[in-house]
Amino acid sequence: MSKFWSPQINDLVPYTPGEQPKVANLVKLNTNENPYPPAHGVQKVLNEFEADRLRLYPDPDASALINELATTLGVPSENLFVGNGSDEVLAHAFMAFFRQEKPLVKPDITYSFYDVYADLYGIKIENQKLNDDFSISLENYPSDNGGIIFANPNAPTGLALPLEQIKALLDRNTETVVLVDEAYVDFGGESAIELVNQYPNLVVTQTFSKSRSLAGLRIGYAVAQPHLIDGLNRVKNSFNSYPMDMLAIAAGVASLKDADYFNEMCNKIITTRENTRARLERLGFNLLPSATNFLFAEHKFIEGGELMGYLRTKGVLVRHFSRPDIANFLRITIGTDAEMDALIEALKSHPDMVELDA
Repeated sequence: MSKFWSPQINDLVPYTPGEQPKVANLVKLNTNENPYPPAHGVQKVLNEFEADRLRLYPDPDASALINELATTLGVPSENLFVGNGSDEVLAHAFMAFFRQEKPLVKPDITYSFYDVYADLYGIKIENQKLNDDFSISLENYPSDNGGIIFANPNAPTGLALPLEQIKALLDRNTETVVLVDEAYVDFGGESAIELVNQYPNLVVTQTFSKSRSLAGLRIGYAVAQPHLIDGLNRVKNSFNSYPMDMLAIAAGVASLKDADYFNEMCNKIITTRENTRARLERLGFNLLPSATNFLFAEHKFIEGGELMGYLRTKGVLVRHFSRPDIANFLRITIGTDAEMDALIEALKSHPDMVELDA
């Protein structure tokens, strides 16, 4: 702390991202990054970009990216907002929609950045417990609220809600914004984007970081009716009127143009995920159903924290969460087949690991 800090930040607890190690030759399965390169057109953009252009400001409206997104998603351009990763889009949404007298309602186990934003903006939170199977019960969410936010599929559990449950929530929660964070939807979830035209209080956010392999360029977006997009733009233009840089805009457009590659990579990750699930089950793990690019796994006999530390000694990084209700679980990003082989071999070497018959 410093005497020069604003009083409001003294008690902030910042978000803790997954470790980005500085040493080489680690199998990095802890941050849900895509193991495959972005679409081929992205490399072409990088190769042909003229550095002299960087002396100019980028398009403040990111029009080329907005227009390509509109084509890809089949929505009007006025229904779209883009920002530096979905994290920035979410931050603007918290400011634009959730600074209300009543509390924001969210699952008690979900993306931990929601609590950070709420703390930063002075937003009260009302947590809703997950079911015993770690699923979200939207039917129990109170209609008297200052907004609702949840990730679908949820993180870190990986579980996805069917679209009809989201629609049922929207049918009864009509007076406040419902934000559906779809960072992982391309790996097996159902997107709520098709509901945007029906519900004036629905915001759907997505990202290029996971399924499009562009975490390093920070591209995220929101889909909503124009009056909500106007609110996001009002916040953005009061904070940073040039959020998207030239390279991010151009690379994002190139990524969207290659639908075949996008679908191929998503399907490849899904196939590896399900193969890894079966292999982990034979090693004594219980796993939640996943519609994401990661698995949430609990060993029947070995504690999660101990396993995480052991894997690290073998050069394999996975994510472990210390809160008691999920402390026995590991969140394991789906890497290449070779990386998942390395994970399995490292687990097999644990002295207490016993492989079951296939």
